[in-house]
Amino acid sequence: MTANGEVHVNGDAASSASSAKDAKPSWTVEAVVATIPGGAPQTDSTSPVPFFHMLERLKTTKREGWRRFGISHGESIADHMYRMSIITMLAPPSLSSKLNIPHCTKMALVHDMAEALVGDITPVDGVAKHEKNRRESTTMDYFTNSLLGRVNGGITGQELKAIWQEYEDSETPESQFVHDVDKIELILQMVEYELIHERRLDLGEFSWVATRIVMPEVKEWSDALLKEREDFWAGQEHATYNDQGAEVGAGSLEYYSKPAPKTNGTA
Repeated sequence: MTANGEVHVNGDAASSASSAKDAKPSWTVEAVVATIPGGAPQTDSTSPVPFFHMLERLKTTKREGWRRFGISHGESIADHMYRMSIITMLAPPSLSSKLNIPHCTKMALVHDMAEALVGDITPVDGVAKHEKNRRESTTMDYFTNSLLGRVNGGITGQELKAIWQEYEDSETPESQFVHDVDKIELILQMVEYELIHERRLDLGEFSWVATRIVMPEVKEWSDALLKEREDFWAGQEHATYNDQGAEVGAGSLEYYSKPAPKTNGTA
């Protein structure tokens, strides 16, 4: 400690000050909405119209994982969530008899809603999982309180946030099913892009998410899809991953893993 009370750890105070100066500013909802064409949406309105406009961003924001492979006009976030919602409706009787399927459908339509402002952050983007969660939670609070807080007495917004949080916590059977559906939709899109590009594009690195599927019924869908993919490649060299341990991108497992189990109310 110096005479003025500064503590030097692995370097002097000047170095610490320099690092703080060079650090990127923290992501905020306010900074993002300030860039929206036409200006930030009206807040504290009793009309849901400003929120309706916000949802348009889900239609135009692309899923980023495909861009790394040159697919610049690929699916949007809304495309992804729409097919997920239909998939939930096709749950086999072994699942539909014990799950609240209409609730699952709502969850599929809500689970990526925060990406309207956050964007589709992928494991290779260098954003830590906890920071991704902070951005998404902050965005959902903005939707719930600022855009929907006075709409229908705030009840609808609170319901949307609760459904989103349930998906994030991944503790209920419904949320676990929707997490599996999220993965099967990705595998579907992977196979479809490969078909479109007629074996000129190998997207096999995404197939490892099949190993994270939990429910046997969804695993059966996944197995059928991966068999379809193997038949398509017909013995030609292509990337595949299996349960025995495949190399995956740094951070990918963290993004697709369930949250740490809670004990006595703590993570």
